[in-house]
Amino acid sequence: MDTDVDAEIVIVGAGICGLATALALHRKRIKSVVLERSEIVRATGAAIIVQANGWRALDELGIGSTLRETAIQIQRGRFISLNEVEPMEFPFGVNKEFRCLKRTDLVKVMADNLPTGTIRTNCQVLSVELDPVTKFPHLMLSNGSVLQAKVVIGCDGVNSAIASMFGLHRTTLRLFSTSVARGFTNYPNGHRFSSEFVMMSKGQVQLGRLPVTDKLVYWFVTRLRTSKDSKIWKDPVLIRQSLMESMKGFPEEAMEMMRNSKLSFLHLTELKYRPPWDLLFNNFRKGTVTIAGDAMHPTGPFVAQGGSASIEDAIVLARCLAQKVFDNKNKTEETAINSAMAEEAFDQYVKERKMRNFWLSFHSFLVGKKLDTTSSIIRFIILAIMSTLFRDPDWHSRYHCGNL
Repeated sequence: MDTDVDAEIVIVGAGICGLATALALHRKRIKSVVLERSEIVRATGAAIIVQANGWRALDELGIGSTLRETAIQIQRGRFISLNEVEPMEFPFGVNKEFRCLKRTDLVKVMADNLPTGTIRTNCQVLSVELDPVTKFPHLMLSNGSVLQAKVVIGCDGVNSAIASMFGLHRTTLRLFSTSVARGFTNYPNGHRFSSEFVMMSKGQVQLGRLPVTDKLVYWFVTRLRTSKDSKIWKDPVLIRQSLMESMKGFPEEAMEMMRNSKLSFLHLTELKYRPPWDLLFNNFRKGTVTIAGDAMHPTGPFVAQGGSASIEDAIVLARCLAQKVFDNKNKTEETAINSAMAEEAFDQYVKERKMRNFWLSFHSFLVGKKLDTTSSIIRFIILAIMSTLFRDPDWHSRYHCGNL
């Protein structure tokens, strides 16, 4: 590979955050190159829950209407406790738009809306360093070559190589005691579930179920990690067997859904997170390098905002950068990016996103710890904190990241 690229901006990682960032920049007529370590652009995991704030961001990217055609809207929610002699149900509402998207649909629509040649596969970035003279970043690739850029945006996920530049090494990540399995179940003749988000709980096992279409249902199971998880996580047959053992006492329709799940989409994942306070004490900008998405704020899935927060990052980042790239008097003319522009833009981006991501991370952290603990006292304390800080259960979905 050449030592120079034909774009000033390099985005590392072609996941949801990386593609959203490239698309947001493209909408602002700013070119970028996305480096992806895999041979193809692929989506990790089965589905992503997108709440009202996520749909606002997708509309800003110009792809919301297309994606709405791929998933039905969830109208309401229902929580079922199986801990009592007789199941107890508690209805709950959802704030405005709430849908469950297949990750492959989301990634494909984003990639299809990017200019040809934006994404470069088989490009694994090992590290990034700032040139001592120009102060611009150099990317060290696994094939031994060095890639020069003016701006680098790390969207390379929870195990980000770019995040290491900020002292956010993989060793600083922590694990919840809870793990999550996700999957799809297809009903060729149509399922009988209504358009609702159903949560079932028994002990420390929770099952969530959402219809994607009239024939496809997305589900997830959270439970405490077991000693077997590290051995079975690559074998979907063993994963399903382990889940069904954990779900004894759940309704037959839930067990049937699990038995008929599509093995090719079944994943068991350890839940990594970065302590929320780390978001307060890092500036996430070094020279003309910054990070976004899970590289910046890896959290558990407990408030279903990880993907939407990543798309929000992309919107804000592109907006801040475009404000510096275009001349204030004539915003139709492009200007070459210099280090001062990028640094100012990234400082503004980090300032705007820091507290939003902190509160999302803190909320998710509390829910995850509540699921982890077996102590009723600790659970009571966590619930007291949550009832004080997060009285509005839909606070996170009411947020608007602003116009692109």
